[in-house]
Amino acid sequence: MFSFFKAILQTLKVFIIFTGCTVLFYYGIMWVTEEYQNYHRYDEPEGAAVKVSNAVDQQRSSLFDRLIFFYLNGE
Repeated sequence: MFSFFKAILQTLKVFIIFTGCTVLFYYGIMWVTEEYQNYHRYDEPEGAAVKVSNAVDQQRSSLFDRLIFFYLNGE
């Protein structure tokens, strides 16, 4: 009978630790989400930013050139 109560106590401890870790993980994820929710990653860049435009001239590139470019660069 004593062994039965000891097993119940061990199970209860594991359950409490699991529940505590789950709650801690949940609130950690909620904190990270709240932190990055208002992060504007598409704002205008500041400083010495350089605008990138068409690197390949569209008029003279053939299908073969585009295929080679795709295989080399993974575009």
